[in-house]
Amino acid sequence: MGSMEEGLRERKKRETRQRIADIAMGLFMAKGFDNVTVAEIARTADVSVNTVFNYFGTKEDLFADRQDVAIDLAPRVLRKREPGESVVRAFRRDFFDALDTRHWRYGLNQGADVFAGIVSEAPSLVAKLREMQERREDALTRALADELGADADDLTPRLVATHILNTTRILTHDAVRRQLAGEQWESIEPGLRAQADKAFDLLESGIGDLLAGEAASEQRDPEAEDEEAESED
Repeated sequence: MGSMEEGLRERKKRETRQRIADIAMGLFMAKGFDNVTVAEIARTADVSVNTVFNYFGTKEDLFADRQDVAIDLAPRVLRKREPGESVVRAFRRDFFDALDTRHWRYGLNQGADVFAGIVSEAPSLVAKLREMQERREDALTRALADELGADADDLTPRLVATHILNTTRILTHDAVRRQLAGEQWESIEPGLRAQADKAFDLLESGIGDLLAGEAASEQRDPEAEDEEAESED
């Protein structure tokens, strides 16, 4: 009986938390983040200000109510990759899946441009999202270090985490920028797919050959030159 009661209590708490976050988001969308007070959110949700702060540490946390889920998304992609699948391929697959389904995890959902608009007008939200970005990077770095068995001085996990998350962030940022400029998703999507393919190809092959251009292809193979010299002798 106790566990059932606990389950009901937990569900009620989760529903209350979600309702407060949804009401807050509605107010932020209507008025802008800085023009809404926590007292107003509490009043509209018919709870006390203390109740709001029981669920959310700060007003910014009300806006970023899925931050814990968002921060764990990248380590989950790593942990759930398919047998023999590389890290880059796992993230490529996950990004394109989010693109196909317009899922919020990479900010490719409907309304992502509205979300971005609210953020851009509130310096404290810009700072909040930057902090989340750092936490996401830290989480993926730790997960990669575990998988690789890397020691504390090895920069590989940090480098890989940064490359991957910056790549997906830049792709999303460009798509949202175009939406904010008034472009329709139907015209954005084909270009985004092509850019994403190119971006993940870069991650997979590295940037070593970038701008090596014709000079690289003109360089002769030393072994082939040796063979030519021998045949001339």
